[in-house]
Amino acid sequence: MADQLIRATAAAGGIRAVGVITTRLTDEARHRHKLSYVSTAALGRTMAAGLLIASSMKRAESRVNIRIRGDGPMGGVMADAGTDGTVRGYVDHPDVELPPNQNGKLDVGGAVGREGYVYVVRDVGYGYPYSSTVELVSGEIGDDLTHYLVTSEQTPSALVLGVFVDVNGVQAAGGILIQILPKAATDETLVSLLESRIATLQGFTPLLQAGKTLPTIFEELLGDLGLEILPETQMVRFHCGCSFDRVLGALKLLGKDELQDMIEKDDGAEATCHFCNEVYQADSEHLAGLIDDLRMVD
Repeated sequence: MADQLIRATAAAGGIRAVGVITTRLTDEARHRHKLSYVSTAALGRTMAAGLLIASSMKRAESRVNIRIRGDGPMGGVMADAGTDGTVRGYVDHPDVELPPNQNGKLDVGGAVGREGYVYVVRDVGYGYPYSSTVELVSGEIGDDLTHYLVTSEQTPSALVLGVFVDVNGVQAAGGILIQILPKAATDETLVSLLESRIATLQGFTPLLQAGKTLPTIFEELLGDLGLEILPETQMVRFHCGCSFDRVLGALKLLGKDELQDMIEKDDGAEATCHFCNEVYQADSEHLAGLIDDLRMVD
């Protein structure tokens, strides 16, 4: 099934639901960053969450940046997602691996850590970005970002994320986000009903592995509540906007003396993009050209 995102409403517009499948893009991230199993799960969950949270933003150039910093051996997890369906990300220590937790699942919480913070920045495409910080709840990503949505955005939310990876790569990945909007938030019966249904889910990836589609999952959760699935299906993908020209622009900021030192000592420069792990090589001619540019503006 292609990586995709769908949106739906229920309860006469009182419930907003979004679902995303990110299997292929998570596997691409695994390959690019040479991720361990647990690192794949951590980054995959965070990227799926980024796409789900960004889906509510209106402007085409809007983006959400999620940074999770815990006290576990993995260090930080970063994801950057846009309303255009693109996402990218990385972890600080991609080779970290841990034994399964007591439930026999990948120990994402142990790798991320239970003490730390979630930082979320919403860039709406103009003005100053909106930023918020909340404490980690479990390090399992889904719990932590649900806490962010409830605490910072004050929206009753349920975020279910999952990544299933084995020796053959990522077999299933994605998530669902269900939010009760202000017009229905005071309906305690509705809130209780949704909580009980979501509590019965045994994760997200088992649903995909059972052959269920996003519309089917929504139908099972919200079908009797006036479910309306919006007609547009949005394709999502791993994409990074880095380029060789941007690398040269960053190198130019080092100044003439540092660039000349690179030419004399290393005959060039190498830069690696954190988000996609693409490696760029600038030879001595490129650096000399940057020095000439800087001299022209002196």
